[in-house]
Amino acid sequence: MNAVYANAATGIRHAFDRFAASAERTARHPLDNVADEAVERLNAVIELTANLQVLETADAMTEALLDIRA
Repeated sequence: MNAVYANAATGIRHAFDRFAASAERTARHPLDNVADEAVERLNAVIELTANLQVLETADAMTEALLDIRA
């Protein structure tokens, strides 16, 4: 189960990095690739949401397993 948490944490970090890089590019050149950068940030949000759901699911599975063993 630790690998699941580690992979989700890596995905969350990657999503934040993607979002920050896109925001930085937009701040440097506001009118270049506006649509592409908006899509990049939306994809980063989707990636973040998916990885948070992985954490929630893994937590629920761990809790269920502990309940079974108790």
